[in-house]
Amino acid sequence: MPVQSKNARHHRTLRRLCAVAALVCAPAAMPAHAAEFPDHPIKLVVPFPPGGPTDLVSRVIAKKMSEDLGQQVVVDNRPGANGNIGGEMVAKAPADGYTVLYNTSSIALSPALYKKLPYDVKRDFAPVAMTAMVPLVLEVNAKVPANTVAEFVSWLKANPGKMTYGSAGNGNVTHLAAFLFLQANGLDAVHAPYKGSAPALTDLAGGQVQFMTDTINSSLPFIRDKRMKALAVTSLTRSSQLPDVPTVAETVMPGFEVGAWQGMMVPAKTPPEIVRKLNAATLKALAAPEVRASLAAQGAEPRGTSPEAYGKYVAQELERWRKVVKDSGVTLD
Repeated sequence: MPVQSKNARHHRTLRRLCAVAALVCAPAAMPAHAAEFPDHPIKLVVPFPPGGPTDLVSRVIAKKMSEDLGQQVVVDNRPGANGNIGGEMVAKAPADGYTVLYNTSSIALSPALYKKLPYDVKRDFAPVAMTAMVPLVLEVNAKVPANTVAEFVSWLKANPGKMTYGSAGNGNVTHLAAFLFLQANGLDAVHAPYKGSAPALTDLAGGQVQFMTDTINSSLPFIRDKRMKALAVTSLTRSSQLPDVPTVAETVMPGFEVGAWQGMMVPAKTPPEIVRKLNAATLKALAAPEVRASLAAQGAEPRGTSPEAYGKYVAQELERWRKVVKDSGVTLD
């Protein structure tokens, strides 16, 4: 009997020790996956065509991130449906950090423009960081008799409904930014949507349309060779690429800011440790002098935020553009 009690006590002690060991080891096992991340290449899904302004910025950042993470960050272009094809692909990807969405402001526009989306921005994505902002520029054909924003507003008021503005497409930020400007100033003009910025800018330079708001990086060649005039930029501060051009905010609309912003998101259930690793690599890339110089040459302003700050910004933009799209009456379904 005493022998049995001794054995029983020994077994109970072993069980307690095993239980304690399990408790001690369990927390350590949780971040082990994150500690190993990444152990193979990461796919950065860019939902726009190769060679475009978004693609160019994403590749500069991806290259620098690859150096920091020790694994290739490979850009995978999946264009179509205003960015929704790439968005759906990432929303349905494994939540392991190896599939990342390089999104633009279109992700805040699509929920208002499409009645049915294959994903929910708030539910299906976890924010990583805002990466860059590309300001828009309010520009007019060289023959338009206005050299300032105030003169432009007066000219449109004198010609209600007679002038036409181009855009990169219905519901695109280049369309809605112009609509917002016109609405706020009580102006009336006809919208001419194009299939991308390139044909719209060509027609603006040729005089088929009179004005538009487009990204600085796309517009610069036309502005520099005097085929069109830049009246204002839509960022809160002046652009280093157009230092002599005022902001809309310092002219007729204090506080006005619209831009083609960019950032990174991952599937919603990606472990927080992995999100933090991706965020740290993104911020480190954006701080590199060569990255900042490359972005500046393209008219893009490096940002860099925490995941929480980016999530808050996206939520604000979703609400902002929901109202603008409703007022514009545009739908893409």
